[in-house]
Amino acid sequence: MALMPEITTSGDPVASDGEGTHVDAPELRLFVMGLFFIFGGITSLNDVIIPKLKELFTLNYTQAMLVQFCFFTAYLVIGIPGAKLVKKIGYMRGAVAGLLTMMVGCLLFIPASQNATYALFLFALFVLASGVVIVQVVANPLISLLGKPETAHSRLTFAQAFNSLGTTVFPIVGSILILGSLATMSADQLTGAELDAYRTAETQAIVNGYLGIAAALAVVAGAVWLFRNRLQGERHEASAGLAGVDLLKRPRFGYGALCIFLYVGAEVSIGSLVVNYLMQPGVMALPEQAAGKLIGLYWGGAMIGRFIGSALMRVVSPGKLLAFVAAGAIALILISTNTTGTLSGYGLLAIGLMNSIMFPTIFSLASEKLGSRAADGSGIINVAIFGGAVVPLATGAIADLTGSLATALLLPALCYAVIAGFGIYARRPAV
Repeated sequence: MALMPEITTSGDPVASDGEGTHVDAPELRLFVMGLFFIFGGITSLNDVIIPKLKELFTLNYTQAMLVQFCFFTAYLVIGIPGAKLVKKIGYMRGAVAGLLTMMVGCLLFIPASQNATYALFLFALFVLASGVVIVQVVANPLISLLGKPETAHSRLTFAQAFNSLGTTVFPIVGSILILGSLATMSADQLTGAELDAYRTAETQAIVNGYLGIAAALAVVAGAVWLFRNRLQGERHEASAGLAGVDLLKRPRFGYGALCIFLYVGAEVSIGSLVVNYLMQPGVMALPEQAAGKLIGLYWGGAMIGRFIGSALMRVVSPGKLLAFVAAGAIALILISTNTTGTLSGYGLLAIGLMNSIMFPTIFSLASEKLGSRAADGSGIINVAIFGGAVVPLATGAIADLTGSLATALLLPALCYAVIAGFGIYARRPAV
């Protein structure tokens, strides 16, 4: 699929002449920044509801990780159809479609809570994630088009900062709203009707949080609809249904796509386990809500690291820096899993700082010299985000089999080892 369409305009906004293709609609930039903030925050909110649902439905770690599996499977299932939808109806209407789909996903938490059924929560998350995917299909190329080509990189970096801001803020607020229950019992102490009533009552906190998000999404969708005709003369380049798959035969690109799969999987796995990990007596023995608030440090580290990494890459080879931070992530996992107390807890949270530059750096290194195939390559890498579904599920399975979260974290460490290898492999410019 092609995510970077050709845009021409016949009125207002006006396409540039002679300086590359872009759209002169600066007032839309704030809207796109808002989209980055929203879908980043909603994605990280999964880290808060996982421990809540795990307790309420007495789940093991494998079952709890189905939250991430259902959420990130949307990238595999909806990615290509979502791009086709955006091509058909345009960016602005596509954004509205994505926002409304997200709103429906939020509203589906109501019947999920009333029926006290875990499967319904998973379905609601899949629908919510489907909307997120469509919004990402719109936001990623649109931010590059809303201005001059020579400043596209700075706009994208700035937009990603809004994404990181969302991943930092949402878990903190979510922990207060969702993990702040004062329940004096646990689900494993109840059965039958009492258990269903308990689950319905306790999941109401989740419902209230997502109802607030649904209301905000409705307002944003309405505002975007007012600008639905702002991109006049919009045109999209046609592409085959599985365009770009042949690029996986190129060693550099194929290796890079694998690393995107592993990176997203490792990042999501750690974020999903942070609350339960910090609650362990041998780590920080924190109550659920206090542990949940610290998720913001994990994602906030990624936000800060992006600014530091951006400066470092002016003087250090991106490949070498990628290998360094991947090795740093492995070191922090080993420190965390082989120590106790505060050092163990904050050692795991510090991995967020190492994660910061990985996605954009892997993406850029893998996409070097793709030329006119760059858009197809972007589409394949977008599908590779499906790693956020597979690796966390496998990590949860290891935790259940071994009875140890520390042992389970060795899988993300292995993922980072492969990424470090790619950094060394891609340290020189592509041929």
